[in-house]
Amino acid sequence: MPDAPHSSSSVGTSNPGSAPREGQAKDLVNRMTETAHGAVDRLAEKAGPAVQKLESGVAQANEALHEQAHRMREMGDEWTHSLRNTIRENPLSAVMLAMAAGAFISRISRDHHHR
Repeated sequence: MPDAPHSSSSVGTSNPGSAPREGQAKDLVNRMTETAHGAVDRLAEKAGPAVQKLESGVAQANEALHEQAHRMREMGDEWTHSLRNTIRENPLSAVMLAMAAGAFISRISRDHHHR
């Protein structure tokens, strides 16, 4: 039984040189992971102010659009009020103008339809 002690020593490790390689591989993976985490952290630090600036710009644009829409509604209301007053003050002129506009629109649509 001279082979028994030799075979029992080879059962514990399959390759005596593989343990240091596995340790090196784990170290490499750990270093790569730490580097990746650091890169993500730096990116997040740089992106944070840019995102805040973008959000601020969007909020300002949204506010400006709301103000413009409000002004347009007010102008429309003023125009409607002015038109109503003009019609009340000059009903005959308003009817004549409406008839002229209707005739004009009718002629344009008729000419366009016949082409």
